[in-house]
Amino acid sequence: MPSFISSFLRFVLRLVLWVFAAVFAVSLLAAALVVMTLGLLKALITGKKPQPMVFGRFQKFSPDSFWTRPGAPGSTAARDAEVVDVEVREIRGDKRLP
Repeated sequence: MPSFISSFLRFVLRLVLWVFAAVFAVSLLAAALVVMTLGLLKALITGKKPQPMVFGRFQKFSPDSFWTRPGAPGSTAARDAEVVDVEVREIRGDKRLP
């Protein structure tokens, strides 16, 4: 008889632990869904693209950008440099330039 009671208690304990694990997993998924929904609503209201919240902060500490000089072709300063468009005009050979 003690074997039956101990196996029944183990089964109940295992069932309770599985239920707690399932509740925990569902609550994490619900929290992620709420955060994602709020981020998308903020993007819709402000008209800006949604920004990645965590991973963009650590991008500047990546090994690629850590060892490059500022202004080197692969550096963040070179990637973030402003591009200025100029107006094209034709230069003819018969005119003298001032």
